[in-house]
Amino acid sequence: MVSELDKILIRWDRPEDAEGLETLHWEIRRKATFIDDASKRDKVRQICQKVYGGDEAVAAYTKEFDKVELTPGQFRISEKDLEKSHEEIDKTLLSSIRQAIKNVRQYQSEIFIGDKSTHPGIKYTPIKRVGVCVPGASAPLPSTVIMCVVPAQVAGVKEIVVVSPPRYKGSIHPVILATCCELGINEVYRIGGVQAVAAMAYGNGSIPKVDKIVGPGNQWVQTAKLELFGHVGIDSVAGPSEVLIIANDSAEPKYVAADMLSQAEHDPGIAVLFTDSERLANKVLIELKKQVSKLERYAQTEKCLVDFSRIVVFQNFDDAVKYANIFAAEHLQIQCGDKSREIADKITNAGAIFIGDYTPVAVGDYWAGPSHTLPTGQTAKFFSPLSANDFIKSTSIIEYDKKKLVQSAEDIIRLAEAEGLDAHARSVKIRMQ
Repeated sequence: MVSELDKILIRWDRPEDAEGLETLHWEIRRKATFIDDASKRDKVRQICQKVYGGDEAVAAYTKEFDKVELTPGQFRISEKDLEKSHEEIDKTLLSSIRQAIKNVRQYQSEIFIGDKSTHPGIKYTPIKRVGVCVPGASAPLPSTVIMCVVPAQVAGVKEIVVVSPPRYKGSIHPVILATCCELGINEVYRIGGVQAVAAMAYGNGSIPKVDKIVGPGNQWVQTAKLELFGHVGIDSVAGPSEVLIIANDSAEPKYVAADMLSQAEHDPGIAVLFTDSERLANKVLIELKKQVSKLERYAQTEKCLVDFSRIVVFQNFDDAVKYANIFAAEHLQIQCGDKSREIADKITNAGAIFIGDYTPVAVGDYWAGPSHTLPTGQTAKFFSPLSANDFIKSTSIIEYDKKKLVQSAEDIIRLAEAEGLDAHARSVKIRMQ
């Protein structure tokens, strides 16, 4: 019997296949921001302008969008409530959270450049104040708190603000609060969406202005970050979670299918397989049909697979690698047996690379150490994973004595005069008199 899922299997021997993959890319980008919806972009801009006026607009939009009525005095979670959530959290879950924090802190410390430079011509300084957006999903996302907060702490950021919409009994899920408490974060606000991003960017109300905003969110949040870039720094404009798996005939079909489903269950989430094996492609398709039927959110996940997933069979494996670099996936898994590391070396565009059959994306999402806040929608061509190095800024240090200036003066004067900047040239000449 023909299934809707059969539509996702394509063979790379027809011109329309390339066109189909480009269409998928466009769909991914559309899910990140309101790139082609002028009315919603204008709505984001209007909300930001209203929030510029202060707390009343934040409260009004929280009531409108989250159906929770709060006064400005109720935005901030009390330290008492943070501590209560920490005391009541399941202790085995807390143990896992603590180990995840330890893993991330170790990795981020090892890659941090802010304390390793010995060059006299540069100075690194931590950003003073950072805002972290944590989505208000139906399930809590403590991993988002860890993956955004710990890198900032490693960089030396002193003031970290967490915002999350009041989607759990009119507040923030206690697991999120407990994680904040474990990390020593005591400035937590039960607001979300565009109004939270704008409130942090402008600082005109009860939330003092931040210097950079990081973290995931829906199209409204990401469009707001894009709109306010310049008032504040941002990490990137993140879209739906995505995985691209490169696999050859040695891959285990049930692993590949499970990894595709782990992204598709985000709804929307993008899952793509590149292979040169017709046999593997067909087995993975069979496994997808089998495994998706066992999920609680079966209907939504299957639709997401049909809309945003593909199994692409290439005639040449080199083409699979070539198009993987064009695809520039957020998560790139390589399941090619003993050739996996060799193929990984050929990848130039990816947010994170997961090598081998036993490195599912979940290892990176929760445990390994690199932040799971990654570039999506082909932005891995110019954005990098969030890290401790994103929370410092560099300042150039230049110091000349008279002898060194004399040695360079004629060249500097000549260049300044070539640009018609007489005062620039004179600032050097006057020191030569």
